[in-house]
Amino acid sequence: MLLAIDVGNTNTVLGAFEGRKLLAHWYLETSARRTPDEFGILARQLFAWSGIDATRVTAVIVSSVVPPLQFNLRKMSETYFKTPPVFVGPGVKTGMPILYDNPREVGADRIVNAVAAFEKHHTGLIVVDFGTATTFDAVSPKGEYLGGAICPGITISMEALFQNASKLPRVEFTRPPHVVGRNTVHSMQSGLVYGFVGMADGLCERMKTELGFPAKIIATGEMAALVAGESKVIQEVDELLMLEGLRIIYGRNYAT
Repeated sequence: MLLAIDVGNTNTVLGAFEGRKLLAHWYLETSARRTPDEFGILARQLFAWSGIDATRVTAVIVSSVVPPLQFNLRKMSETYFKTPPVFVGPGVKTGMPILYDNPREVGADRIVNAVAAFEKHHTGLIVVDFGTATTFDAVSPKGEYLGGAICPGITISMEALFQNASKLPRVEFTRPPHVVGRNTVHSMQSGLVYGFVGMADGLCERMKTELGFPAKIIATGEMAALVAGESKVIQEVDELLMLEGLRIIYGRNYAT
């Protein structure tokens, strides 16, 4: 059994795979202060709650954009799952050429998403990840990672409004009754929801024009479904794209 761990700036997602099948997945808050024992006990409790025997885990793969957690995750994996983890990074085969000026600058999460999307569709792609940052990543029809764009994320934008505008409240990210808001909450929700829809559609259209080849547009991340529901260009939502990418990359490095 493979335990895949995606460590984002806001949330950490764990997934348990039996071969190609995702048996269960769980979300944790990312905390740089969480100790190896806290990680390990939480993980094993989640396995138990889902009725999965944690002792069946024979491999662990991690994608992390929070470098301080690497030591703790390594120790957790070795202590609680008796195996050293594989960290996605230099030296790990992804099967995808990275045509960035400096490939080491590309976040592991962006590459893992691109690998999973191309493995599934085998066509030119734009992958939009609505995470802590909103990222746009282009993949050629040959399966080459070309680059993309990085924008503020939805949660970051919501918190910025609340913290920096003294009269604006903290609001839920949900579709308002009207685009023209008739109160402050609905006005903020309109700006957030339709603002991100407009940003996603506009950037994707500009990227498609510059790329010069047909590109299928895939969205991922916990908030992707709401934005995609209003978007004119997003064609598919896959919230667990990252976990699937981790499974694929592990298989390319350690045949099972």
